[in-house]
Amino acid sequence: MDLQWFAAEDEGKTEEASEQKLRKARKEGRIAKSQELNGTVVFLFVVAVLILLAPWFYKKICEMMIFYFNNVTAQKIDDARFYYIFLRNLLPIVLPLSLAGILAGVIINLVQNRGFIFTTKTIEPKFSKIVPKFGEYFKKTLFSMMGLFNIAKSVLKVAIIVAVAVLLIRLDLAKTLGFLKAGGIDLALRSVSGMVAQLLVVSAVILIVIGVFDYVMQRREFKEQMKMTKQEVKEEFKESEGDPEVKGRLESAQKEMLSQNMPKAVRESDVVITNPTHYAVSLQWKQEQQDAPMITAKGTDNTAQTMKKIAAENDVPIIENRPLARGLYADTEVGDIIPTSYLRAIAAVYAQVGFMNKERNKKST
Repeated sequence: MDLQWFAAEDEGKTEEASEQKLRKARKEGRIAKSQELNGTVVFLFVVAVLILLAPWFYKKICEMMIFYFNNVTAQKIDDARFYYIFLRNLLPIVLPLSLAGILAGVIINLVQNRGFIFTTKTIEPKFSKIVPKFGEYFKKTLFSMMGLFNIAKSVLKVAIIVAVAVLLIRLDLAKTLGFLKAGGIDLALRSVSGMVAQLLVVSAVILIVIGVFDYVMQRREFKEQMKMTKQEVKEEFKESEGDPEVKGRLESAQKEMLSQNMPKAVRESDVVITNPTHYAVSLQWKQEQQDAPMITAKGTDNTAQTMKKIAAENDVPIIENRPLARGLYADTEVGDIIPTSYLRAIAAVYAQVGFMNKERNKKST
């Protein structure tokens, strides 16, 4: 036997699924879901309703059997009448169980789906599946981790339920036989009903535990299936964010345009904040258009020195504030409005700029 049959189905899928791929899979109805848990919850709800309404069910069934035994040879009731009476007595028994199953199915599906999903993708015919692929089928069902898990799960369920049934029967068999020997058929039926109810409840609880574990395994399997190759990650990134090469060229072009417009931006700015030699950031505040000053230019080293030179030549105030210059350079881009965390420091800078402008006006007059 080739051990590669037990290997991951999709080699090379080493990257975790992106949010975009998971959203797309969800729209198509592909989610982590345990059919085992669905069936078990439906079974538990039906069992609960059956036990709660058992006395009433017993009464209705007895009434129906008595009616049929009394009228089985009667000529006054035709077949249509018999059918009508049968349905009239049967529906009140079937409906509560059916509604409980439907309600449980809806609830557990909503819980597993994490909301309502409507799609026709899962029922679309796939002609590629008409030709059976026996090798792939046996690989998935027998020679895979999930295949082995499903086999073990089925064997475990049968073994546990049989063991519980044998244990309960051994505990109650003597009492039930005693009722039968004493002629208490009604008591014997009640004893058997209680034994069956216990078996159903215990089985439902055990199956719920197995169903929860199956859900965990299904989520793990789904996560593995949704993994992506490095190439798929690159392709998705290109679709959502654009080709990195194109994006890099655009960023280079933008930086070049900013560097060409830098002299004009500095000349028109209100102030240039420096650290003083390695960083420079210029601000402009158009109060009628903006709530706070905007970064019009920034640079380091030679660019910072050029900005200071342009500012000095055009009488733009230059203020040395090392932490502020470094912070603005690191936290903002050209065209950004000043973050609120810097407003107090910027207010102090603009107050200083106002004082400097007043002093300059006094000297000029």
